[in-house]
Amino acid sequence: MILIVDDKKENLLSLQSLLASQGYPVETAASGEEALRKVLQTTYGLVILDVQMPIMDGFEVAEMLSGYSRTRDVPIIFLSALNIDKKYITKGYRSGGIDYITKPIDPDILLLKVDTLYKLYEQKRELNRMQVLLQQEVEFRKTAQQESHEYAQQLRAILESIPQIAFSCTRDGKIEYSNTHWLTYTGSAEYPELHPDEPDFASILDEMIHQNEVFEREVRMTKPGENSYRCFLLRAAPSYKDGKIKSWTATFTDIEEQKQSSRRKDEFLSVASHELKTPLTSIKGYIQLLERTLTEDCPGKLYVERSLLQIQKLDSLIADLLDISRIESGRMKLHRTTFPLDALVRRAVDLMQQISPDYQFRIEGKTDAVLHGDEMRLEQVLLNFLSNAVKYSPHQKEVVVSITTTNEGLVKVSVTDKGIGINKIDQQSVFDKFFRSEESIRNFQGLGLGLYICADLLQRHDGSYGVTSEPGKGSTFHFALPVIATNQN
Repeated sequence: MILIVDDKKENLLSLQSLLASQGYPVETAASGEEALRKVLQTTYGLVILDVQMPIMDGFEVAEMLSGYSRTRDVPIIFLSALNIDKKYITKGYRSGGIDYITKPIDPDILLLKVDTLYKLYEQKRELNRMQVLLQQEVEFRKTAQQESHEYAQQLRAILESIPQIAFSCTRDGKIEYSNTHWLTYTGSAEYPELHPDEPDFASILDEMIHQNEVFEREVRMTKPGENSYRCFLLRAAPSYKDGKIKSWTATFTDIEEQKQSSRRKDEFLSVASHELKTPLTSIKGYIQLLERTLTEDCPGKLYVERSLLQIQKLDSLIADLLDISRIESGRMKLHRTTFPLDALVRRAVDLMQQISPDYQFRIEGKTDAVLHGDEMRLEQVLLNFLSNAVKYSPHQKEVVVSITTTNEGLVKVSVTDKGIGINKIDQQSVFDKFFRSEESIRNFQGLGLGLYICADLLQRHDGSYGVTSEPGKGSTFHFALPVIATNQN
């Protein structure tokens, strides 16, 4: 915006028309007082100021404009028809003018000067604006750097205060910081010494930094100069910047006591299960013999049958404990053979029909698929699914077993019941060891081991498994296994 100040209306109109014809936005003021009022309300890029005006001449106006902070840098062009002596021109420059043009005015020269000064002012304003933004950016960066430094100090204080070994590293695995506990296991070495059966620490770091999520791994470490190793849980979490991993923060938590406790528990379960298995087998045999000697009308036959049923439940629990012991100790062996799946399913369903005659079992579909694996263990998995379907469907006595083939070339077996169902949260944990939902604990017996054992057996067969369920409407447990051939018989 350009402001033209002149006490003569005809001069204002001619100058306004000249500048407006070139596209400049223009305002006018008929006196020095009016000009001062306008500059307080509007920012101008150039002021064209007539020298000879009543009450307040152009020099006075220019001196007042140069005294305001917001108008100090606005360029002023003086116009004069009378005061053309050198002393007036000098006074004009001293009062804040950039140029002094005498009348009559050459329009081309005036436009050239206006264009130059207006552009210079706009460029200066833009430079000032950029300088302000730059200063703000500098201040922001200083604040951010200070906050980052404070955060780093706070993080280091936290890592120093925790009992775990802690360290941080860059995204390419270079150690940036480690707490004092780190030195206990590294001494003068760069990395802690791991058990000979495990990869070196550099390899573990390389494995860690090539993941984009929280990393966990159990490792065994020893202190410098010692031969005994303790078990630690290494847990590392990435931090991100602009969507990319910036660094890693990791801790080593000593879990040796937990591992020892778990081993002692597994040893106890193994010993107790074996010790219970022998007398229970004898008791089961004697009661079966007793059952055969009793006639149907014998009053004690009902109690013998009930006792045998409870013994079978106890036998199943002990079998689960033995399987857990074998899994935890690494002694779970598979006896692999080649066998047809359909026959395995029919055999398991027939057995469950005999055990639970009140239930209706239905098989849907067939595949003629031939599998390679431990037939007895896979039958154990299916029987577990079937027994759970019976156990958790006390009022709806229908169970459907479906056999299908997936697009990936796998055979899928599903067991569907109309029982109590499982809520969404519990579905994520049903295959965990010792997990039982609150409703199961209140209304049904069990240790929460069966599905965990099934999951382990299926993993050993390169299989997958899962569950879909809705509370009150039933559940579908399924597993899928690779097929090696198709039975042509």
